[in-house]
Amino acid sequence: MARAATTSDAFNAIAEPQRRDILALLRAGERPVTDLAQELGMSQPRASKHLRVLREVGLVRVREAGKQRLYGLDARGLRPIHEWVGGFERFWNESFDRLDTYVQDLKQTRQEE
Repeated sequence: MARAATTSDAFNAIAEPQRRDILALLRAGERPVTDLAQELGMSQPRASKHLRVLREVGLVRVREAGKQRLYGLDARGLRPIHEWVGGFERFWNESFDRLDTYVQDLKQTRQEE
């Protein structure tokens, strides 16, 4: 069975660790592909392929600046991921509340001993 294309949505695109690294670098601002490739220790063609995937799913935008193409983060494309992860916030909050209650009970028990 053929593997699904990684360009179908933001979830698939960020499943690749090097693409997440690119997004992390772009948080600081626009950068040319050569800078990204050098920073990540990969070839320029490989970085370009990752940027193409990220651009196709709306996570990266590109603009011409003279002879250079600058890539920047388009955080609007992360909205579906943010919303999905946000659905787990209640779970984590309840888990941390239970942990806090346990720790407080443990401290109280040790003080009483």
